[in-house]
Amino acid sequence: MFDSSSPPSACPFCAIAAVHTPYDPSHPPPTVDPTLTSPSSFIVLSTPLLIAFLDIMPLSHGHLLLCPRAHRPKLTDATRQESFQLGDSVRILSAALARATGVEDWNVLQNNGAAAAQVVPHMHYHVIPRPEIRARGKGHESFTMFGRGQRGDLDEDEAVVLAGRIREEVARVMREEEEDKDRIREAKRDIIGEDGKKKDRTRQDEHQKRLEEAKVKL
Repeated sequence: MFDSSSPPSACPFCAIAAVHTPYDPSHPPPTVDPTLTSPSSFIVLSTPLLIAFLDIMPLSHGHLLLCPRAHRPKLTDATRQESFQLGDSVRILSAALARATGVEDWNVLQNNGAAAAQVVPHMHYHVIPRPEIRARGKGHESFTMFGRGQRGDLDEDEAVVLAGRIREEVARVMREEEEDKDRIREAKRDIIGEDGKKKDRTRQDEHQKRLEEAKVKL
């Protein structure tokens, strides 16, 4: 595995991770100072292991980057714990981003190495909203799915508002998932009593149905 004890001083993602402290994503701060780095960085998730922020040259409105705080050049350099949290965070950010932008389709990209179009040698995921694109004939297809395409500069005033909205949606997604877990636990308690014994068959069937309904919501 890559030795990250001395990450490159010029790594822009390490610079972002170094100045933005972790916060509880289920209770995010209303504002996060974007001027702590140059260029500005607009944070949407900041945990002890991971950090996510708006791409400064987005392929579409809401284009996010998610990476480990520690310097990991490629996906295979991430630890098991980082990998687990990256996978879970990609899912949460995808849901939050869809709500914040109103765009229900998106790409998740992860490139490893210069030959695979990785620009910053600090492993990261792209989460890119895909608004509806009407084809203009052969040769005009969108290459956003490959992490390529026309990029624009991030409008900083819009970015402050959008990042705040995404942080709020991340918190909402996490709260909803906890509520769903609570419903499942409650349904299980209804099937199996406090003494650990199953309740009568009729009531058990009713509570089993409630349990299945709760699982479907997850």
